[in-house]
Amino acid sequence: MKTAPVNKIISFSNVDGPGNRTSIFFQGCTFNCHFCHNPETIQLCKQCGVCVSKCPSHALTVREDGKIAWDKDICVQCDTCIHVCPHCASPKVKWMTVDEVLHEVRRSAPYISGITTSGGECTMQNGFLIDLFHAVKQMGKTCLIDSNGSFDFEKDPRVLEDALGVMLDVKAAEPKWHQALTGCDISPVVKNLHYLLKAGKLFEVRTVIFPDDEEHNEETVRFVSKVIQGACPYKIIRYRPWGVRTQYQNELGLNTTSEATAERFASLARDLGASKAIVI
Repeated sequence: MKTAPVNKIISFSNVDGPGNRTSIFFQGCTFNCHFCHNPETIQLCKQCGVCVSKCPSHALTVREDGKIAWDKDICVQCDTCIHVCPHCASPKVKWMTVDEVLHEVRRSAPYISGITTSGGECTMQNGFLIDLFHAVKQMGKTCLIDSNGSFDFEKDPRVLEDALGVMLDVKAAEPKWHQALTGCDISPVVKNLHYLLKAGKLFEVRTVIFPDDEEHNEETVRFVSKVIQGACPYKIIRYRPWGVRTQYQNELGLNTTSEATAERFASLARDLGASKAIVI
């Protein structure tokens, strides 16, 4: 029976695709983005126990087998555990079956248009997604994939068969800057950008615009715009420091990208043919 590590499920979200959606956040990521707003989803728990003594509600304990146990009934959701974790992990991750995830989706089914799988990087659980999407589609709901583009969709297109499409992050266009920002190679992202566009599965592209970084911002916007043209929405996202790890706040800045700056790059994107560019 397939299981996957689930960080959390948000029953109702209106920011993760069209309509009201149930968002499923899987644990584990192939990137280590400096500007990640959910760094606690990057790694699986190392069972180091650092968080146990820090929990103010004593919802965390060490079991006889040395693993961390989480009591959700007394947890106050203060997030102390994820703030003190030295491994970008969470002790509250639950390994769930497809049926267990579907149970949560069905509870919200009358009020949602579909689901969005995110993370972390949800495509690390590609086999799980195939089964989940098939079942959700049979419910008459749509499925969206929020991805960093590291998974090779061309090698396993089954992931896309029952999916409406992919919301793809293109974090940088210049290879060295992408490596510096994410710790990973840009090549798979570029390959997926072209493949998903050709396959009709590129639902939207997103790029974070950083304050005081004209060169890299422009490189990325120009690259993406020339590829996608008006084929899908292009979301120009303002960098916001909240949730970003302290060491990277110092690197990327403590200021939110201004709306005027973001709009200037959205205007550039539209001038280059990305007619559906908007600021978020």
